[in-house]
Amino acid sequence: MSQQLSGGTRLQKTSKPYDPELPVVSVITIVFNGAAVLEPTIQSVINQSYKNIEYILIDGGSTDGTLDIIQRYKEYIAFWISESDRGIYDAMNKGLEAATGDYVWFMNAGDRIYTPQTLSILFAPSPHLNPALIYYGDTMVVDSSFNEIGLRRLRPPEQLTWKSFQKGMLVCHQAIIVHRSITGSYDMNYRHSADFDWVIRALKQAEEQQNPTAPIVNTRQILCAFLDGGHSKQNITASLRERFDIMRRHYGLPGTVIRHLPIAMKFFWFWLRKGRF
Repeated sequence: MSQQLSGGTRLQKTSKPYDPELPVVSVITIVFNGAAVLEPTIQSVINQSYKNIEYILIDGGSTDGTLDIIQRYKEYIAFWISESDRGIYDAMNKGLEAATGDYVWFMNAGDRIYTPQTLSILFAPSPHLNPALIYYGDTMVVDSSFNEIGLRRLRPPEQLTWKSFQKGMLVCHQAIIVHRSITGSYDMNYRHSADFDWVIRALKQAEEQQNPTAPIVNTRQILCAFLDGGHSKQNITASLRERFDIMRRHYGLPGTVIRHLPIAMKFFWFWLRKGRF
């Protein structure tokens, strides 16, 4: 078992006060031996023009120089911890436990907030963006050199509901910002697709709340740059099996079987045209 290390401005009692008029966003980064891709992720968070950000970084006990990068940016990180864990979703649950903001947003190592103005635009005073329980948007896929490949195959619908995911994960996990009051833990029974289940449950919670404004808001922004070849893609077969089981639990077996036919056809058609999925 690796040694536990931790730090951050919260522990050092050097955190700067937040603007009480604006929501605090807890941006959570999960990393394990990600020295090659972590720094652009951190920079995309700390360079936001929106300053009400609580940055949390959960490391799985890296040995590749990741901790050196964390130390380099320690003055911008509210809380960080480095210790062994039981996988990516165990680390994400640690991030949720550490978060104290109004919203949580996962931006894992290798992924980036799309522009420095993303959160400022989202939370700028606007008649069509009143405080909501969930904000969602689009995703730009990038390669290992952070060159843009194109928008994600599955695109966000105009109006997202918990039933939307019957067509697959239409919104990338890094392109959804969830109010902390409706975030549950990631189900550790799933090793590769617990985020799929987590988002569905959050959407259900949002729709059940008596929210005076729209509980789920389409930002109509590209919210994140997603590094191609992430955890689910590296474990695609196991991930798809888990997603089928998650859909069966939420939507029932007959409907899940029927809906998988067009999902599979669109998947392979996109792969034939674009050479990616």
